[in-house]
Amino acid sequence: MAISFKKSYKFAFKSSLYISFFVVLSLLVYHNFIQPINYFILIVFPITLFFFSFFLMQYRVEVFIYKRIKKLYDEVSLLDATSLKNKTVTTDVSTLTNDIRNFAKEKKIQIESLNIREEYRREFLGNISHELKTPLFTVQGYLDTLIEGGAIKDKNLRVKYIERASKGVERLINIVQDLDMISKFEVGDLNIDIEGFDIIAEIQNVFDLLEMKADVKNIILMFDEKYISPIHVYADKDKIQQVLTNLVMNSIKYGKENGTTEIAVEKISKTKILVRIQDNGQGIEHQHLSRIFERFYRINKSGSREEGGSGLGLAIVKHIIEAHNEKIFVQSTYQKGSEFSFTLKTSK
Repeated sequence: MAISFKKSYKFAFKSSLYISFFVVLSLLVYHNFIQPINYFILIVFPITLFFFSFFLMQYRVEVFIYKRIKKLYDEVSLLDATSLKNKTVTTDVSTLTNDIRNFAKEKKIQIESLNIREEYRREFLGNISHELKTPLFTVQGYLDTLIEGGAIKDKNLRVKYIERASKGVERLINIVQDLDMISKFEVGDLNIDIEGFDIIAEIQNVFDLLEMKADVKNIILMFDEKYISPIHVYADKDKIQQVLTNLVMNSIKYGKENGTTEIAVEKISKTKILVRIQDNGQGIEHQHLSRIFERFYRINKSGSREEGGSGLGLAIVKHIIEAHNEKIFVQSTYQKGSEFSFTLKTSK
């Protein structure tokens, strides 16, 4: 840690100069109006006083002020050795004040960031424990009933309970697979196989796949217009299908009965299109919009779990789109509906 006395030298010099000036002025007044003084004394005494004052003040700064400021820097350095490791210790109060103010500001930002991360961590652990606990208890309950309750002797009950336990295991597998996929995306370990395909045909495949689920709530799956010509994009076909499936599935899951899910494909530049998935469902409140792409984040903590799913769908969607170096957007009005949209390349 270096030392800077530049400002303290200036302070000592100015202070000593002022003292010498007033002493000279006093001696001149005394010389002219009271009693004559030897000119040698008039010259030597102020000069001597100047140097004496200068070194005395500088000594006080070095020994008294510096030691205390150095101690303060050392104490702060214990909290943040990296930022103050090469910091110059200054005896200038204004500079010291700015240093401390900046340090406090940085620490405040870091503390707030850590508090937010800690809150997310606690919430994430709570969510994942709940997501895993629900199917585990389901499997355990059916197996315990079979083993201890005597249901294993009844063929019909045995098949029924084993099938339900199997569904619980399947849900556990889906959660683990989704978590594994997100982890691979985050470390850049999941390959994206780029190929050309017709996005209109892929959307129609998703409509056909989810048509029966939509019929349960009498939701119409539709395009915004009739697309006569194919629209070719360049992306990972399987993963874009997963994106479309997740988004359309969500529009059905949270949509109102007798509603609609409408998909539009718009050309926004020579090499980009925008795919929009719009519904007239329950919508998302504003305070949730910034967090809906987080793992396991639930807007409705109880109702959404009854719908099933791993709670990772939107997180996976976001990672897939970003892995293509594209953007995903969300707009929503509570009780009126939501729109998810993402960009794709139309040429290499």
